[in-house]
Amino acid sequence: MNKSSLALAVALGVLAQHAAAGGFIEDSKASLTLRNFYINSDNRQFTDAPSKQEEWGQGFLFNYTSGYTEGTVGVGVDALGLLGVKLDSGKGRHYNPTSASYGGTVFPTDNDGRAKDDFGSLGVTGKLRFSKTEARLGTLLPKLPVVTYNDGRLLPQTFEGGQITSSEIAGLTLVGGQLEHAKGRNSSDARGLSIAGANNARTGQFVNTFYFAGGDYKVSDNLLAQYYYGNLEDFYQQHFVGLTHNWALPVGALKSDLRYFYSDSDGKNASAAGRREGFRSAGNWATNDPDRFEVDNRTWSALFTYTLGGHAASLGYQQVSGDSAFPFLNQGDGATAYLITDRQIGKFLSAGERTWVAEYGYDFAKLGVPGLKAVGTYLKGSNIETQGSDQGEWERDFRLDYVLQGGPLKGLGVSWRNAALRSDAARDQDENRLILSYTLTLL
Repeated sequence: MNKSSLALAVALGVLAQHAAAGGFIEDSKASLTLRNFYINSDNRQFTDAPSKQEEWGQGFLFNYTSGYTEGTVGVGVDALGLLGVKLDSGKGRHYNPTSASYGGTVFPTDNDGRAKDDFGSLGVTGKLRFSKTEARLGTLLPKLPVVTYNDGRLLPQTFEGGQITSSEIAGLTLVGGQLEHAKGRNSSDARGLSIAGANNARTGQFVNTFYFAGGDYKVSDNLLAQYYYGNLEDFYQQHFVGLTHNWALPVGALKSDLRYFYSDSDGKNASAAGRREGFRSAGNWATNDPDRFEVDNRTWSALFTYTLGGHAASLGYQQVSGDSAFPFLNQGDGATAYLITDRQIGKFLSAGERTWVAEYGYDFAKLGVPGLKAVGTYLKGSNIETQGSDQGEWERDFRLDYVLQGGPLKGLGVSWRNAALRSDAARDQDENRLILSYTLTLL
């Protein structure tokens, strides 16, 4: 039994003795989210397989959150049950490009190369609360600048590890912890952690230690300052600094979002011998470069959003510097980077890349149609460093969401997401997603 499993067993043992006490039962909440997900990804470069990926499934997400037992130290437990059921797929449309260790677009891959009929998992999290400090051990869904879970398919990606969050000081929230494994959004299996350049299912390198720490400080009602640190053992160390400011103007409001990442090599990635073992980063290097495959990255961005009534217009810029691509936890089966350019298809984080972002959204509640929202986004990337000439790419996204505001199906959400990517450095793609979601409150 590993340390995390032992600690979780101890926490659950304590919980069993005190479950009837205090608000453990009274403050419990439970819900079941039904998510119907369809995706069609059309490869516009017909010489590359697959020419088309298309899958449709029904997801069930059961979420239970307990209250805490009485006493100086409160004890609780959360549970997350996930089940995905295949409604439609096919061997040619499922397509698993690497190996059976990775799934297709939505579902895991069976031995015959087809999508499995269903997949799922159950995650349990033990928790302790003392004053305004909470410790969690088990299944986690982190949303931090240095690690963010992905929820772009039928079921969400989950992580396994421990996290402590403390808000003892007014205006300051401190976070720290360690992650050991991740379950992909199209998998029931926990696997180690890696980055692009090393996450090949057959020959890649995966580790089980990612440390993170940092905090959010509310300087004023309108200004939030952030610092976070992340360290994936034998791959990279990363520092993040961010500022978010909201400014009420005489007409409308302006939100400023500034981000800076500094990432450097760690452990085996810092040595030529370790990189030869497969502890590599994606990026651009000459064949004879002694620092080939080493993490070396600085990424900064600025995004400004002006809102007026139902209108929201954004303009942003991101610059990637250094020889490597931006590093982040990426096991190769779907991951999220905390960047303003991480969008429906592309992420725009290649070595040397410079990207402009323009976005416009409208909330139709101002026209008497509450629950209806539309957003259009355009990204233009250039200066992608390659061995030869610089390359570019662009992406256009459109999203339309509607949530029923009344009636027996109040809360039913419908979302249509359409995107097109054209790139000199990756496959050209056109993609559509259609998502229906509804949450039933059980407790």
